[in-house]
Amino acid sequence: MDVESRVPARELATVCGPVGAVSVPEPGRLTHLQFRRFAGCPVCNLHLRSIERRHDEIRAAGVTEVVVFHSSAGELREHVARLPFAVIADPDKLLYREFGVESAPRALLSPRAWGPILASLGRGTVRVLRGLDRLPKSRQPQGRLGLPADFLIDPAGTVVACKFGEHVYDQWSVDELLALAREKRSAVG
Repeated sequence: MDVESRVPARELATVCGPVGAVSVPEPGRLTHLQFRRFAGCPVCNLHLRSIERRHDEIRAAGVTEVVVFHSSAGELREHVARLPFAVIADPDKLLYREFGVESAPRALLSPRAWGPILASLGRGTVRVLRGLDRLPKSRQPQGRLGLPADFLIDPAGTVVACKFGEHVYDQWSVDELLALAREKRSAVG
């Protein structure tokens, strides 16, 4: 999927967050649909903590946050139960295929990924030792080479912006997401 693609309306079961299911797209709001890697991924956790810290700003900007992982619901619950936004389990990567989200060795091999990988391992180790996070399972059925992707979907189901990551930590920052939300809201309002 890319910009101007249409996303069919659907309800996705959540493993955590404020509701048991989330509508994609959500009526009256933009939806930020982001694809991450596997439950407990240290680099994903680093990024999701930035989303969690600024979730109130994201909601106030008219954006509903929805995060997809290619792990089972049971495994995800162990890692994301505290997050204030919808988290979706997609262990068979059905949504990944539908949206064209890929896996590739460059996810970890890109030199641009090495700094975030080291930072996430350092912070993740501290959080695990403090009992705040758990280690991911050593075996990941869908692999460890997933690339992130971000989609901003308007209430009618049109993809108004998207980003396919070139490495494991190549996604929209919260500031980029908020700027896109302002731009897309002003274009339609």
